[in-house]
Amino acid sequence: MSPGITRRRALATVGAAGLAGLAGCSSSTDGDGGGNGTDTDTTPTGTTMEGTNAAGTVKIGVLQPISGDLQYYGQQGVWGFSSGLAYKAGEEPSVTAESGSQTVTVGDVDYELYIRDTQFSADNAQSLATNLVTGEDVDMLFGCASSGAASRVAETVAKQAGVPYMMGPAASASATATAETCGEQIFRASENTAMDARSGGKYVARESDVSRVFLFGADYSFGRAVVNNYESVLRNEGVEIVGKRFVPQGYGEWEGLLDNAVEAGAEGIVGGFTVATLPALFTSYLQGDYDFTVFGGFATEITNNVVGGLLQNQLGTPLTQEKLDGLGVGPFTTRYHWNQYDNEINNTFVDRYVNAYGRVPDLFTSGTFTAASAIVQGVEESGSTDGADIASAMREMTVTDTPKGEGGYTFQGYNNQARSEMTVADVVPTADEWSDAWGAAVQPSEPVARVSADETTIPADSDEMNCSL
Repeated sequence: MSPGITRRRALATVGAAGLAGLAGCSSSTDGDGGGNGTDTDTTPTGTTMEGTNAAGTVKIGVLQPISGDLQYYGQQGVWGFSSGLAYKAGEEPSVTAESGSQTVTVGDVDYELYIRDTQFSADNAQSLATNLVTGEDVDMLFGCASSGAASRVAETVAKQAGVPYMMGPAASASATATAETCGEQIFRASENTAMDARSGGKYVARESDVSRVFLFGADYSFGRAVVNNYESVLRNEGVEIVGKRFVPQGYGEWEGLLDNAVEAGAEGIVGGFTVATLPALFTSYLQGDYDFTVFGGFATEITNNVVGGLLQNQLGTPLTQEKLDGLGVGPFTTRYHWNQYDNEINNTFVDRYVNAYGRVPDLFTSGTFTAASAIVQGVEESGSTDGADIASAMREMTVTDTPKGEGGYTFQGYNNQARSEMTVADVVPTADEWSDAWGAAVQPSEPVARVSADETTIPADSDEMNCSL
C-alpha cells in the first residue's frame, strides 16, 4: 500500500468486493499509522507524541445487538463499556444502548463512541464494521456479542484493514485461539468459554465426588467450545468422560438423552447451552428421577429468570434454600456477577451501574468494563490517541482498574486474551436487596471457590492454542 493512501481510501476502493485484497497491509505503512485517517506524514490531529499527556479524540466503533430477542446481551456490552470509561473519568456512566454517536471525556481525551446495532448477525456486523472503518474512520473497533460475528469482524475487517479490535462479550474460545482470527491488534478482555470450562472442570475434579461425567453441548461454536474444554480439563484431572453429545439449539427431547447418561454410569453432567436450550434440559431433569449433578456456568439474568421460574414451578413458591439443597443443580462457575468481588472498584461499579441502568452488573459487564479501562490506560501509557499506539500499549498489559480488583486482568502475550480469576457459586434464592435490580428468582451465592487467573485460560503450549503472536 502506498504511504500516501489512507486506510479509508484503500477500503473504499475495495468496496463491495470485500476486504480480502488488503491482507498483509498494516498500519505501519499508512501515512498516519492507521489511526486518525490523515494522509500526510505529520503527527495526526489530536495525538500527542509518546511520553506526553494525551489530548484529542479516540473514535471507537461499537458493534452490539441492541434490538431483538438478545438485545440484553448488547446492552450489557454497552453499559459495561460505558461504566469502564465513566470509572476512569470519575463520573456516573451515561452512555445508552442506542444507535448513534455518544462521547465520554476522560481527562483531555474525548472517546467518541459510534454505536451500531448488529442484530446478532455476522453479516450485519461485517457490513457495519466496514462502514465504521471507511465512513467514520474510527481508530478502533469494540464489540460483538455473537462469537460468529466477532470472528467475522476480526478476520474480514480488523485484520485486513489494520484496525485494532477489542472483542467482547463474544465468548467462543476459538476467537482468540485460532490463527484466522487472532492477531497483533485483536484483543479480548471478556472471559471466554474455555475459562468457563477450565474453571468448572477443575472444581468438579478437585472439589466434588464426581468421577464419571457425560458432556452435552449445543451444536455450534459456543457449545462445542464448552464441551471440548471441559473434556480436556476433566481428562487431565483423571475424571472419566462416559459420553458426549451435541444437539441443535432449542432441542427439547431430553428424557431419552438423560436416560443415556444414567445408563453410561454418569455421576455428573455438563450442559454447554444458552437460554435457547437450557430450560428444556432443566425441565426434564427436574421432572425425572436422576441422581447425578448438573454442572456448567452461571448465565445472564435472562437464563436465570427462566431457570428460576422452572424451579418455582417444580418446588413451589417462595423458593427457599432448603428446597434447593440436595437438588443436584450446581455449583456453577461464573465469569462475573455483581456479588462475587468485594473491592473498592467493584463496589463503585455496582452502585453506579444500578443507578444508571436499573440492573446489577451481569455476566458480561466486568469484561466490557475492563475493555474500556484498558483502552484508556493504553492512551495514558502511550501518550497517544492513535489506534496502533493504543494497541501496542495494551500488549501484555495488566489492567489496573477492573471489577475483579486492581490488576485483575492481564492480556496474554501469545494471543491478546486477558486472563482473570473465575469463581464458583451455588444456586440460591435471590436476596431481597437485589430483587428490584435482578429479575430472576435465583442468583449466584457468594463464591464457594476461586480459580486463579493462571489456571483459567488455554496455555500457550496447548494443542488447542493455535495462535502465536
